[in-house]
This record gives sequence, C-alpha cells and structure tokens, in this order.
Amino acid sequence: MPNNVTYPELPILVIDDELDALDNASLILKSNGIDNIITLQDSRNVLDKFREIDISIVLLDLTMPHISGESILEQIQLEYPHVPTLVLTGAIDIDTAVRCMSKGAFDYMVKPVEESRLISGIRRAIEFRELKRENAVLKNYVLSGDIKKPDAFENIITADLRMINIFKYIEAIANSPLPVLVTGETGVGKELIANSIHSISSYSGKFIALNVSGIDSNTLSDSLFGHIRGAFTGADSERLGAVAQAQNGTLFLDEIGDLDSASQMKLLRLLQENEYTPLGSDIPKRSTARIVAATNIDLKEKVEQGTFRKDLYYRLEGHSIFISPLRERRKDIPLLFEYFLQEASSKMKKEMPSIPIESMQYLINRNYPGNVREIRSMAYDSLSRETTGEVTVSLLKSQLGDVDPFESEDKCSEHKATSNIFSECSTLPTLSHAIELLIDEALERTAGAQSDAACQLGITPSALSQRLKRRREQKQES
Repeated sequence: MPNNVTYPELPILVIDDELDALDNASLILKSNGIDNIITLQDSRNVLDKFREIDISIVLLDLTMPHISGESILEQIQLEYPHVPTLVLTGAIDIDTAVRCMSKGAFDYMVKPVEESRLISGIRRAIEFRELKRENAVLKNYVLSGDIKKPDAFENIITADLRMINIFKYIEAIANSPLPVLVTGETGVGKELIANSIHSISSYSGKFIALNVSGIDSNTLSDSLFGHIRGAFTGADSERLGAVAQAQNGTLFLDEIGDLDSASQMKLLRLLQENEYTPLGSDIPKRSTARIVAATNIDLKEKVEQGTFRKDLYYRLEGHSIFISPLRERRKDIPLLFEYFLQEASSKMKKEMPSIPIESMQYLINRNYPGNVREIRSMAYDSLSRETTGEVTVSLLKSQLGDVDPFESEDKCSEHKATSNIFSECSTLPTLSHAIELLIDEALERTAGAQSDAACQLGITPSALSQRLKRRREQKQES
C-alpha cells in the first residue's frame, strides 16, 4: 500500500444520519481491510465535503432529514458523475430501487445488508473508480507525450515507441491497488517491468519476487504464506512468506501460468479477500501487498482449455501489459548489444571492443528466441571470446553455430572436425557428469549470470536454479 498504508487511496464517504450506523459501517469496512473512511451525519454538508477532498466512492443512506438520499444522489451525479454511489435503504421498494438506478446509483442494497454482499459491492465500486482514474491519466499522458519519471525505466534499454507507451501506461497505473498481469515471451524483461511499476509507485514496502514454476500446492502455501513454529515436522521457527515480506510493497509472481488448480484457488482467495493464513495457524492475516504477475503462456488459451481458472484470470488482469518480442523491435538490438557489451566490460575488467557496421547489421537481421536475455548472453560471450579488439561477424557466427561463407576451407574442415567434442575421448563421461560440465561452462561464459547461462543451455532459469540447489545439497550431504 502507499506510504500512509490506507485502502483505497482516496477515501470512502459514508453518509448516514444515525451515529450507530456510521460506527457499524466503519467497523465492518476496517475489519475487511478498507480503512480510508470519512463519515458524515448531516446531509447538508455533503457537497462541501466533495469540494474539500477527492472522494473515491460514496456509501449513501436513502432516508435522512434535511436533504433526502435521492436528492443527494442527483447532486453527486450532476457535479461528480465519476464517483460511484452505493445506496442503502431499510425499505423494500422496487419503484425506489428502479428510480435510484436510473439516476446513476452504482448499486442498491436493502438493510440489513449481508457483510459479504456489502464488501463485494464496495470493492467493485473501488475497482470501477480506479479504472476511470486510470483512463483519465492515460489520456493526459497520451496528449502530453512525456514520461514524467524516466529514472524509473533507466534499466530498460529501448527506443521503441510501443515500449515508450508502456512506460506511460505504467506511470498511469503505478498507484492502483489492482493486480497487473505482464505477458510476453521468455526473456523480454517482464521482471524489469514489474520493478519499474514498484519503483514508480508510492508503495513503501519491498519488491519481493517469487518464481512459482513447478511449485506444488503445499510448497506454494509455505512460500507465499509462511508458517508458524511447529506447523509441521522440521518447522523449528516461524517463517515469513512472500506475502508478509511484501507488505505495503509489491509481490511479483513469475510464471503464473504454471500453477496447478489447487494453487490457483489459493491465489484467487488472496486476491479476492486480501487475506491469508500461515501454515499451522488458524488466524487469518491481512495482505497489503500489490500483486504483479507474469507469464509467457497464453492464459486465454489455458482458460478455454479449462486448465486455468477464468475468475483468477480476470482478477489478475486488473491491468495488463504485453511486451513485444525483440524481433518486432529491431532498432533496440544495437542499443541492447552495446549496452550489455559495456556492462560486461565493466564487470570483467576488460577493454570494450569495437563493433563494426557489418557485425551490427548481422545482429539486427537475426531473430532472438531468448529475446533480451539472449542478446545479453551473446554480449558477454563475445567479450569472453574476442582477442582482436573487435566483435567480428565470424566471432558472432561461431557463437551461434553458423558457418561463415568467407572462412577458408581449412577453417570449415576444422569446425566440422571439432563439432563433436567427445569424438576423441576414449571414455565418455556419464550423462550427469556431462550435464555438470555444461552448467559450469555456461556459468563461466556468462560471468555467473544464471539467467544468461540458462538461456545458453536451453532451459528456464528456474530449472537451472533447481539443479544448482540440488548440487549444493548433494555436496553438503557428502
């Protein structure tokens, strides 16, 4: 949540002439994590309150002295039509309900209102208000053409107009409490986008990232919600889950499309109720973490196939961002390669080589299945291999396994002769040993960058991370 730790960002105005009703409404809202509330008894002061402060939504009692609820509804709709108004009344009257809805009421409820019905209606109204605010801000950004906080995007190297528009969209939604779904192919920079959303927002807590790929339901519960001491065998101390660590901040859930059905249900409850229960506890806790989720999978297709919950999909897609693959924004390729080559030079303490025009053209004309992650890996590998002070086309082709038509016949023969690295081994390594050697070589070539090493090995970063974790555990056991 923002620095003042209140929800929603703009206050809810509760209007009722009975003090007990105001106190009861405040208690119900606060117990459900809705704590930015202003109460008002005198209906004559409603418009003055609107002029003093920007209101999120209105909870309006219909029967009041001085000015009736219906008259107040008309005034709000006339002067502040962007503010959703939920009408409460003790009388069951179809004609009144129809009249209020025709005058612009967002919802109409008859007292006594069931708590879940009230909270559900209020949350829908808040989301509706947030979307209207987002659209207004977006319109201003489009008209101005300016990025207000460029520093938040300094780690995203681009000159592509689509990416610039994404930056503007992020600035518009940064403080929204709704989840954000970031989609795009592997390696396009979804976590960088999530980081930018967090850094530009007024959420004061930490940015916590959790890759949920391949995690079963029980492990996910522990990773997300944590556990209390004694929750299970081996739980010698309390563990804070990712949700608790991200309180008042951003929780980034990567590879969300890989969740199993049980895990999807747990995440849906977190999004719907804004509460969770640590393993071993029976006391629910409030969540104030803003959720940003990412996937390289087509979730709409998974919904149609019945393997991903439709209600969870629509919850996650409060705001959505699609990042185009690198092959569709080719003018970013030279910028990225030069940036990563400079980064590699700094980290490896080696002078940065020059990049001839023909080499840059070669890079621009290629497709990149691994996107930005792949081109970063290429830059690091180029610096490791080059010995002439230049990143030549031949060097790039040798990285990618291409045959250079300008090489001599001897060079081609040499390339073919050494294409099988095990051809001269009298004894083959075991499969597990060969895998370990490949992992070590990839990590060495990428200066220990696991995401880049995974790209070279053709596996996901999470798969490489799990292999390295197993290796460490095996060494500890031995």
